[in-house]
Amino acid sequence: MLLEHIKDPSDLRKMTYRQLDILAKEIRQFIIEKTSNTGGHLSANLGVVELTIALFRVLNMPKDKIIWDVGHQSYTHKILSGRRDEFDSLRKMGGLSGFPKRNESPFDAFDTGHSSTSISAGLGMAQGRDIKGDDYTVVSVIGDGALTGGMAYEALNNASHIKKNFIIILNDNDMSISRNVGGISNYLNGLRTDKGYNRLKKDVESGLRSIPHIGDQLAIKVKRTKDSLKHIVIPGMFFEDMGITYLGPVDGHDIRALERAIRDAKKVDHAVLVHVLTKKGKGYGPAEKDPKAFHGVEPFDIKTGRPAAKKDGPSYTDVFSEKLCELADEHKDIVAVTAAMPDGTGLSEFSRRFPDRFFDVGIAEAHAVTSAAGMAAAGLRPVVAVYSSFLQRGFDQIVHDVCLQNLPVIFAVDRAGLVGSDGETHQGIFDLSYLCEIPNMKVLAPKNASELRAMLEYAFSQGGPCAIRYPRGKAYEGLSDSLSEIETGKAELIFKGSDIAFMALGSMVSTAEHICSKLREQKGISPTLVNARFAKPVDLSMAEELMRTHRYLVTLEENVERGGFGQVVSCHAESLGSDCRVINIALPDAYIEHGDVSALREMLHIDSDSIIGRLEKEGVI
Repeated sequence: MLLEHIKDPSDLRKMTYRQLDILAKEIRQFIIEKTSNTGGHLSANLGVVELTIALFRVLNMPKDKIIWDVGHQSYTHKILSGRRDEFDSLRKMGGLSGFPKRNESPFDAFDTGHSSTSISAGLGMAQGRDIKGDDYTVVSVIGDGALTGGMAYEALNNASHIKKNFIIILNDNDMSISRNVGGISNYLNGLRTDKGYNRLKKDVESGLRSIPHIGDQLAIKVKRTKDSLKHIVIPGMFFEDMGITYLGPVDGHDIRALERAIRDAKKVDHAVLVHVLTKKGKGYGPAEKDPKAFHGVEPFDIKTGRPAAKKDGPSYTDVFSEKLCELADEHKDIVAVTAAMPDGTGLSEFSRRFPDRFFDVGIAEAHAVTSAAGMAAAGLRPVVAVYSSFLQRGFDQIVHDVCLQNLPVIFAVDRAGLVGSDGETHQGIFDLSYLCEIPNMKVLAPKNASELRAMLEYAFSQGGPCAIRYPRGKAYEGLSDSLSEIETGKAELIFKGSDIAFMALGSMVSTAEHICSKLREQKGISPTLVNARFAKPVDLSMAEELMRTHRYLVTLEENVERGGFGQVVSCHAESLGSDCRVINIALPDAYIEHGDVSALREMLHIDSDSIIGRLEKEGVI
């Protein structure tokens, strides 16, 4: 295999184009095989194999810098930069990250994991290069989907002012442009990057303006005529009009053409955009047929494309989806908003059943939040379904546009808490902290599937903003006999004991239940268990009652400790001068790496055995 002989980018430059085509097929097969065992992002990575090869051949890596937007497409980059042998550990604890990470390799120029950031980061890096007088090429690779994010346009607006080379590659795997237009563009690209051509343009304009009386007007008319023709003939005039040279479109699976375009782009003394057409999922039939389904995958069978593990029950996302559709049948003012995640957030069924009430705004979380605020102001009942780690991208809009006006927007906060293999950029461990500090916001977390359904009903009965946060994965079905009516700011007493009380929120209620069971069976202790339900407002009356009747009160939450509901309870206990010792079980003030959720919980000491061990060590039990 050719792939086995690739140790660093210099090996690529020794290969013929025929060998490179074979190498591209081997890389695709390698990615398919490894991802089928570990899970990961498949479709996007299969689409950029040739593009990555071309970049590594033209650029001087790692001196030159590539910033991959989101990072879903960085597997070939990692393979070609000496990490091929580490792919069996992909997304596993202590193993290879599924995203670019600066502390993993000098080839990874910038950590990414969220969308629409690469142009801003690349521009900043290029500006730093110029100020320091360094000499290297900066390339930002951004997908057409990421261009729906407003931050990308803010960056493009500023990129037009840079006076030295900065390359943006638009990886377009959804848009189709005809061959004739592409052929004309490719011809003009060579002219536009030629120094003699650019000098000729300036000389012609200068010559025309020197003609007495009519020179200036003639030069303006010629320029207008030229620009009109360019709009007809050349795609990408949006970028040209911003002052960014447009090259392309280029076949993203033709290494020779890609190299030519990248070399042309390096000649430009300002910002330049190379438009590359790729096929998402290329080389794997099931992914080509349904690239969306193979965007992020769990381990799967290569022959069929089906998941290796069978689903053993509905997830919280499934429960949310079913209940929201049920409520939408009854209430015609319910609308749903997603930021390019209809499948991941469970809104696909809603979009099918209520297409006129479904809005996918693209990767634009800030816009999703404010548009939902506008809908609420117009009398609708919007639900914004979003992953916890992505909702933080709309924080200002939640504060300013939703909560300030006390508008009835419901935030269905999926993937709250530890999410596992995607790592630091995707762990949903901050939402309690950033949501609970906002006036008018109510924040809830269900202990099981039944309570999620009830909380959705409760949220629609309220006249202001509500956020319901729930974890990734199978919905807990335990404690289903315990479901009292949900009242604002009221916790639920599940069972009453003595000496030690546990007040747990959301996913940690089941953990607390397991702890209580072990304490009864192994130590003869009769504990109290309370389901907090609300992170805001916290049921401080219940907390006070527990403090009066117990020596120890343990709070549990799957969020960083700072700003969590446990700190609210601790501060209240201190203000009361209570003799009850309050112990907060939460996540550390840190970014948490990728790995299996069970292993992460054990490492972070929030699993039941670790918590019992801590209580024993501290003399509580």
